[in-house]
Amino acid sequence: MKKCTLGLIGLMVIGVAATTVACKVRQKKSMRRLSQAAEEGYETAHDIIYPNTARSKRNKLRYGPVY
Repeated sequence: MKKCTLGLIGLMVIGVAATTVACKVRQKKSMRRLSQAAEEGYETAHDIIYPNTARSKRNKLRYGPVY
C-alpha cells in the first residue's frame, strides 16, 4: 500500500512539473509574439499575432496608411 501511495505521489509531482513547464513555454511564446507585434506597429499587429487566419491570407500586408 505504501509503495503504491509513493508511486502515485511521484506521478503527481511529475505531472505538476510538466504542467508548469508547459505553461511557462506557452507564456514565453505568447509574450515574444506580443512584443514583436508591439515593435511592428498597430496596422501590422494582427498579421503578426494571428499569422494563419483567413484575414491575413485575404488581405496582403500593406505598409503605410490604409484607407
